[in-house]
Amino acid sequence: MRSFARIAASFALRFFKYVNTASSKEPVVQLEQVRFAYGEREILRGVDLTVHRGQLVAIMGGSGSGKTTLLRLIGGQLRANAGRVTVAGQDLSRLSTSALYALRRRMGMLFQFGALFTDMSVLDNVAFPLREHTDLPAEIVRDLVLMKLHAVGLRGAAGLMPSELSGGMARRVALARAVALDPLLVLYDEPFAGLDPISLGVTGQLIRRLNDALGAASIMVTHDVQVSLGLVDYVYFVSDGVIVARGTPDEIRASADPFVHQFVHAEPDGPVPFHYPAPPLASLIEGATA
Repeated sequence: MRSFARIAASFALRFFKYVNTASSKEPVVQLEQVRFAYGEREILRGVDLTVHRGQLVAIMGGSGSGKTTLLRLIGGQLRANAGRVTVAGQDLSRLSTSALYALRRRMGMLFQFGALFTDMSVLDNVAFPLREHTDLPAEIVRDLVLMKLHAVGLRGAAGLMPSELSGGMARRVALARAVALDPLLVLYDEPFAGLDPISLGVTGQLIRRLNDALGAASIMVTHDVQVSLGLVDYVYFVSDGVIVARGTPDEIRASADPFVHQFVHAEPDGPVPFHYPAPPLASLIEGATA
């Protein structure tokens, strides 16, 4: 059996071209005046956003404000209608399909509710990206997977199936899979959705610790304001397709901006309406009786 040191050395050599080699002075992610629309419906209207290595950044805002669209633009699933999206120094609009896929190997993604492969064991779920993108021997893959599972406290669950896991355990397995390739950038889409308070706290601390250990840049779309403000380094608030506020957690808590204040304190009344825009109810009744 290879020693831990030899395994780590082999891993480092194999992954040198994928691991976090970008300068810490240069942004890992930069959006400049990004605009995006689904057909005639404009979602983003001139968004500027910057994320550096070592930062854990939260994107917050009401439902339908464009948060997940931002993640899809950063991951290259969508192309901006205007402006520029740069990841690891590469302009996504200029990348070929093969170059985009190569860049995505330096990204990890934690999907909402985990999105584990239901017919694969825990070990095989975490091993999937390693088997797809490397030619490492099976025993090295297994050892690396167990290391990732140990980091999230689930080495003993390697042989279980997703159906045998609790919601919090499944999210931790998905987190281990997201960082299996030691990515430069990790994207989180509502990582705390559906978790009980204990699982939520554990998952949040894991996200913080893994980001610091990897020296990665992490972007988290979340509605869990209080938990997130205790974890992240910087916050962007999105509303009506633009960044309406940005700052450190302390600056966000102290903000007098009506939108930020309403969101942070979960107030029902404020600039964020409860009702989606619609014609007056009286006009509908008149139309129906005409």
